[in-house]
Amino acid sequence: MIIGFDAKRAAQNRTGLGNYSRFVIRSLSETFPDSRFLMYVPNERRTEYLGEIPPSDNLGVVFPVKALWRRMRSLWRVWGMSGALKADGVNIFHGLSNELPLTIRRASCKSVVTIHDLIFLSHPHCYHFIDRKIYDFKFRRACVNADRIIAVSHYTKRQIVERYGVAADKIDVVYQGCDPVFAVPVPQSRLIDVARRHALPEQFLLYVGSIEERKNLLLAVEAVARLAARGERVHLVAVGRRTSYLDKIERRVAEEGIEDLFHVYHGVGYTDLPSFYRLASAFVYPSRVEGFGIPLLEAITAGVPAIGCTGSCLEEAGGPSSLYVSPDDVEAMSAAISRIMSDDALRCAMISEGLSYSRRFAAPTLAQDLMAVYQKVMNQS
Repeated sequence: MIIGFDAKRAAQNRTGLGNYSRFVIRSLSETFPDSRFLMYVPNERRTEYLGEIPPSDNLGVVFPVKALWRRMRSLWRVWGMSGALKADGVNIFHGLSNELPLTIRRASCKSVVTIHDLIFLSHPHCYHFIDRKIYDFKFRRACVNADRIIAVSHYTKRQIVERYGVAADKIDVVYQGCDPVFAVPVPQSRLIDVARRHALPEQFLLYVGSIEERKNLLLAVEAVARLAARGERVHLVAVGRRTSYLDKIERRVAEEGIEDLFHVYHGVGYTDLPSFYRLASAFVYPSRVEGFGIPLLEAITAGVPAIGCTGSCLEEAGGPSSLYVSPDDVEAMSAAISRIMSDDALRCAMISEGLSYSRRFAAPTLAQDLMAVYQKVMNQS
């Protein structure tokens, strides 16, 4: 079987869709050596992250060949790629990032698309008007054209059914996995070095993710402030990209007088990130809505007790041993933080059960789940 991937994100994106794309391609190529996998990349000069996928005899890269498409690379993904798929004898094409070529039906192959979330529909205020319209067109069209749809959570599946009217039996849920590096113990010398270079507190609550309103980091800040008012001093370390929302958070930090308890880190190298998790006493992810919630999975995989919020899919990522509170309940969040930070027996149980739950997201397991979808597609008339 020859399987093609839209690998633009795998080649060009450091986080999010790029991580998912690389995880899928790497897992499948390693688990199924007898299948052939082709990565379709629009720009041979923008392949900086493909090196994170180990080279393999069953893995290849395809770039635009014709002069027209080399000049119009973005349009190649939309219009021109189908010709390459047909010429290469691809059996199944998998759009890894919510879209398919508009001409996919001319490629004479089956197609699968992964839909990660429909947050631009459920929370439209978080997106610009024109972006919402573009996403809606691409996602809706992909759902119509695909032979099967993969949703990264049951929550996302329900959203696709409810908002696009897609039949539930056309959609398979295959979870995301996280980089296996988070499961690898970090040497003590490395932990000491990272803690020293970043001047990390001895004990802290960790948040990882973009610092934007939807992620709701303010809930954790207010919970830390409430604990401080009661004499419980908990340091909160936030690792993520700065946005205007951080200004709002920093104003609240100043109002509460907890500047010494709030620490923000931008541009932390990916090689240092596993150490941040391993050094943390607990992890918090108060996001209002996600398609899956990969930082929660990274945390429990690294052996860190985690707190998430209810309302979307975070229970699927963090499992039953993590704690969950309403995204607007400061008292419940402060109580959850206090319990984890003060109860060693609870922490040990959460760590053990979280590690056990995280094993279901192992690369070989998810690769088998993906291949089962491909086989289902090939058996469709």
